[in-house]
Amino acid sequence: MTLIKQTTLTLLAFLLTAVSLHAADRDGELRAAEKAYADGNYPAAAEQYEALIKNYGESAEVYYNLGNAYYKLGRIAPAILNYERALSMSPNDGDTRFNLEMARLRTEDRIEPADGFFGRSFASVRNLLSVDAWAATALLCFVLFAGCLVLFFFSKWMRLRKTGFYLGLLLLFITIMANVFAWSERQDLIVRNAAIVFAPTVTVKSSPDRSGTDLFILHEGTKVTIKNTLGDWLEIRLGDGKEGWIPRKDLERI
Repeated sequence: MTLIKQTTLTLLAFLLTAVSLHAADRDGELRAAEKAYADGNYPAAAEQYEALIKNYGESAEVYYNLGNAYYKLGRIAPAILNYERALSMSPNDGDTRFNLEMARLRTEDRIEPADGFFGRSFASVRNLLSVDAWAATALLCFVLFAGCLVLFFFSKWMRLRKTGFYLGLLLLFITIMANVFAWSERQDLIVRNAAIVFAPTVTVKSSPDRSGTDLFILHEGTKVTIKNTLGDWLEIRLGDGKEGWIPRKDLERI
């Protein structure tokens, strides 16, 4: 065995060992956090779940569990924040969506969405699958669309050609929409312009300074969309279309 092969095998063995140890460490810390939660030690559970995210990266499962721990502690804003983060990674998870709605019931502000029927329908369909699932759907439908094109152009039977034509149109439509949904969800993950109010109460101003006119008051747990940034101030928009400025420190981005 040459020196190069020996070195390569040694490096591979080292990397596999490091990955296994890393996974074992994460699993051990996850079990400790789950035990703390099961024992009713919610402060310790929340702290350990936060450490898991910091040390091992984002995870829909850990965000969900962290949201549960904060909910048990009565800290609604962090609970909503982490449920939202879990949903952004796993948008079709029913348990996360249910718990998020339960947490929202404990917030003070009631924001009626300004989106029309089509806007709400688009969002509800888009949230059925994750970015990767929509991308896979688009790829599969495109391959099937290509097969329908072959059927349409090369089949000797008129019935098969008609089937290939109409089925191809349907598959092309699904391919386009799946790409649109995947792009839309990916933009939300990249831009992260949604945020949760963390201050108990915050006065929304007409301009980015303390002397601005008071517009309305928001309470912790309310979800907003960030439009612009100016120094220590953020311009936000609510689901009902209201806009204004609040201090950056009073928000936490999803």
